[in-house]
Amino acid sequence: MSATFLGLPPFPEAAREAVGDSQTRHNLHKATHTIRGKRDAVVGELGDDWQRLRSAGEQVKTHTLRHLDHYLEQLEESVRRAGGTVHWAADAAEANEIVTRLVRETGEQEVVKVKSMATQEIELNNALEAAGITAYETDLAELIVQLGEDLPSHILVPAIHLARSQIREIFLDQMSEWGVPAPPGLTDDPKALAEAARVHLRELFLRAKVAVSGANFAVADSGTLVVLESEGNGRMCLTLPETLISVVGIEKIVPTWSDLEVFMQLLPRSSTGERMNPYTSTWTGVTPGDGPQNFHLVLLDNGRTDVLADTVGRQALRCIRCSACLNICPVYERTGGHAYGSVYPGPIGAILTPQLQGMSSEADRTLPYASSLCGACYDVCPVAIDIPEVLVHLREQVASSPGHLGEKAVMAGADAVFGSPKALDAVQRAAGLAGGNVPRHLPGMAGKWTDTRDVPDVPGESFRRWWNEREEER
Repeated sequence: MSATFLGLPPFPEAAREAVGDSQTRHNLHKATHTIRGKRDAVVGELGDDWQRLRSAGEQVKTHTLRHLDHYLEQLEESVRRAGGTVHWAADAAEANEIVTRLVRETGEQEVVKVKSMATQEIELNNALEAAGITAYETDLAELIVQLGEDLPSHILVPAIHLARSQIREIFLDQMSEWGVPAPPGLTDDPKALAEAARVHLRELFLRAKVAVSGANFAVADSGTLVVLESEGNGRMCLTLPETLISVVGIEKIVPTWSDLEVFMQLLPRSSTGERMNPYTSTWTGVTPGDGPQNFHLVLLDNGRTDVLADTVGRQALRCIRCSACLNICPVYERTGGHAYGSVYPGPIGAILTPQLQGMSSEADRTLPYASSLCGACYDVCPVAIDIPEVLVHLREQVASSPGHLGEKAVMAGADAVFGSPKALDAVQRAAGLAGGNVPRHLPGMAGKWTDTRDVPDVPGESFRRWWNEREEER
């Protein structure tokens, strides 16, 4: 059974353990700073045009979300007109049932997959495995994670937390269990590791009859789906099998090809720090004698319409999965992606996951606090998602829940004290008289605050009283 995020501890616990892993922190620092430097270079060369592109991307996404019902119907009609079949999935269970049924109807017991966060979100691999169907990841980083029975920790580079030596050991130990084994003398040279993966995957590509993909974008007016990747493995999945099943979140729509052009500039610069994406694959329905002859599009909701109903939180649906916010985030750099307990890590995960899942668990409720609110994520977001604004918005929802009555009482008390000069003077005088007896650590929920902060020494005399006494002396 594939690894799952289900049951992982809340962020505070997971982060405390993660920051103690010096090797992972080193790997994350090196990788994120490298990607960040490349991004800064290619964005900087555009000058003011970058902000205009960013504004255009924001406007396209905002417009599409406001008229999502119209564009979903247009996409459905366009795909059907091009020879594809459209399925609607309200949640993960329904999406998994649809994909499993479609694979079974082909008579096959294995599929190859293009990297897809939507299928990770619904844990499709586990559902297929339970039905006796093996899913082979073909993106290099996803392959590494799958072979190592691990979990992805980054949107763009799922195996970012692993060193080359660790990847070599995974290949040597596990490749033979899934297909062509790694060569006995395999080194940790990147070229050697890539070649071992290429040989291993080539056999899968040539024999697979069914592929499962996601999509970075879906163009409503033509029914075209678009996948961007850096290796070419995705193209093998999208062209060789007889049946292609694409699982796509309903927010991935753009209205026209002209709109797509904006994101073809925004995404590669923000994600890999490149001017142009190495491999961009597009497909529209089916073409006799060319590529898959059966195409199914599964449009996934899974909480997205609930997010859309929130006037502040809905901007999270503009996300184009570039990972720029992860690479700039000081919290992510130190904890890594596993601490977030979700397929969507980092700042975007801290606002998207709780909304998709409805903050139904303690793990979800802690995610909006997995941030210093420094604002760097907003500065680099190519579609101008104000992540700090949404974080504060979600924190307000958490604080308004029944489990935070104590916090409400404390805040109400603070409001009463700070709203009355006499009350404030009385509290300050009492604290001054108590001196060193003021507790440094508070019990219960308040302890989470005082355990990580130093309470300053309380002066024997307040500034207000000091000032008033000197005014009287004059």
